[in-house]
Amino acid sequence: MISLRQRLNREARAYKGDDDRPLAAYAGLMALYGATVGGIAAAARAGRRQLPSPSPWDVALNTLATHQLSRLLAKDPVTSPLRAPFTRFEGTSGPAELEEEVRGTGARKAVGELVTCPFCIGLWAATACTAGSIFAPRATRLATATLAALSAADFLQYAYAAAQKAAGETS
Repeated sequence: MISLRQRLNREARAYKGDDDRPLAAYAGLMALYGATVGGIAAAARAGRRQLPSPSPWDVALNTLATHQLSRLLAKDPVTSPLRAPFTRFEGTSGPAELEEEVRGTGARKAVGELVTCPFCIGLWAATACTAGSIFAPRATRLATATLAALSAADFLQYAYAAAQKAAGETS
């Protein structure tokens, strides 16, 4: 009779083929995320915190803030020390953005993939914004407004650069 562990290992090998896909580490990150959300919910309930009813404005603000926070965490040169244990510097990938290669195996690789992917870290950033709106709504609104303004400013910088290029000017 095949044990559960043997079945899981067989499935992991069949899934990953010749690639290094650290499924156990991914499962660990999913468990950590679930525990984090569960902890937030338990703390909110224990503190008798009322859950917010986000307005469309709040959703738009959090959308822009999540976008910006995700890019700051995953691509910004200043936050590279946070990613350094999991990545190797490769170069730049755009204005004020780094290209980094994930290094290591297992949990190190899984965390590296998480912290270098704005799409992947976005769920964690959005969850942080939501938790903030429960426990510190005013401070969170200030932080999300700041990140949203920065996000809009970044888009305007790209639009300005594109307009200059179209007009044949250089910056």
